[in-house]
Amino acid sequence: MKKTETQHTPINGNDLIALGYPENEILGIALKINRKRNGYTKTEMLKKYAEVLAHPENFLHDKVFKTLAEGFRDGLHLPKHNEIPLNEHPNAYPIYGKEQIEEGALKQMNLAMQLPVTVAGALMPDAHQGYGLPIGGVLATKNAIIPYGVGVDIGCRMALSVYQLPASYYEQHHDTLKEIIVKNTQFGAGQGFHGQYKADHAILEDPKFETNALIKNLKDKAWSQLGTSGGGNHFVEFGLIDFQQDDQELNIPKGTYLALLTHSGSRGLGATIAGHYTKVAKQVCSLPYKAQNLAYLDLNSEEGIEYWLAMNLAGEYASACHEIIHQKITKALGAEVLAQVENHHNFAWKEMYQNEEVIVHRKGATPAAKGVLGIIPGSMTAPGFLVRGKGEEKSIQSASHGAGRQMSRTQAIKSLNQSDINSYLNDFGITLIGAGKDEAPMAYKDIYEVMNAQHDLVDVIATFTPKMVRMADDGSRED
Repeated sequence: MKKTETQHTPINGNDLIALGYPENEILGIALKINRKRNGYTKTEMLKKYAEVLAHPENFLHDKVFKTLAEGFRDGLHLPKHNEIPLNEHPNAYPIYGKEQIEEGALKQMNLAMQLPVTVAGALMPDAHQGYGLPIGGVLATKNAIIPYGVGVDIGCRMALSVYQLPASYYEQHHDTLKEIIVKNTQFGAGQGFHGQYKADHAILEDPKFETNALIKNLKDKAWSQLGTSGGGNHFVEFGLIDFQQDDQELNIPKGTYLALLTHSGSRGLGATIAGHYTKVAKQVCSLPYKAQNLAYLDLNSEEGIEYWLAMNLAGEYASACHEIIHQKITKALGAEVLAQVENHHNFAWKEMYQNEEVIVHRKGATPAAKGVLGIIPGSMTAPGFLVRGKGEEKSIQSASHGAGRQMSRTQAIKSLNQSDINSYLNDFGITLIGAGKDEAPMAYKDIYEVMNAQHDLVDVIATFTPKMVRMADDGSRED
């Protein structure tokens, strides 16, 4: 059956580029106008776009195309005199699990490799499209830091506590564990504790809170949200962790134990820092339009130093949040902790790469230097893995940070049926507290395929099977 073109038939940037529109600010204005078509079909709209491109002076008073015509009049379509050119012959980079990675993520990584400050890059098998650097993107730069290369949820991390409790403890104390997890966690964008319920931690005395007025004014919000979790894919869950053999480093004998796994980041503190310094970077780093979200700060500049301090504060704050959650739940359990492991992503590190100091951005990627421990989760129904890095230089000593999405949030909400999700969770014996359809297990890639694609990067030392999962249930997206 032939589709009828309507005013809702989409127009994208490629349609306009094909007409001759340059990839700069004028393209953004044109696409914004497309949201208000006023009854035009796609064909009619494209014809108008071509006319405006040829004779913008004729549309200076047009109710739909006025702003676009003014943009041409003001020269917004022309290259900026101070625009930083991209490298037209970038270095190649390794892609792990390429067959599972969407085109949008590949395009974003290709663009990041063209930055004049880029030294090397790698794309992890859980990669998918994000803002600036793709999620799953690893980028090494020379003395420059990219706020959107770090991400919005600065220092987001995984934290694991392995308890000296047998696997049978879970079934025997299911209701008690549910009560403990509900009582000692709080989720959602903007959510926090008040008054006597506020947590305390040495992070609140960190002198980096005095960096500038912006950071200082975020201290109260940071205090109220201390020990809470964000929205989106953040979780607190009980599960069973299986060691197939003794682990000498962790001093854990072979066996299966009850464990607590958490995933969350720096909450409103990190999000505000990311938003502010991304704007600053775009003001001082004039990249071509298509690369604006990769705007960077020189680490020798005042702005770069400020962001570096703020990023590290947000990372330490995220760690403090996990520490408080684990302390509360461990105290409620009254159990002995055999081992704790923590790793973070959405961060930038100063590291050596081929005998040169570089800034390594890991946007949704796990550090995997030789011997370094990390946790790579699957989904609500798929196992996660406790891993030890192999220190592979090609991947810039990195691995995936999870399974990665195969459905966008919107796609998952529109296409998945809640009763089917419930049946699926029931088949796996999962107790779910909170979460929306956008976090359904089927929205994620196959974790086994992801792990197979990175066997050169990490060794698996234990397998974590989720059993009881708590997530935000208010539509929050702080992830």
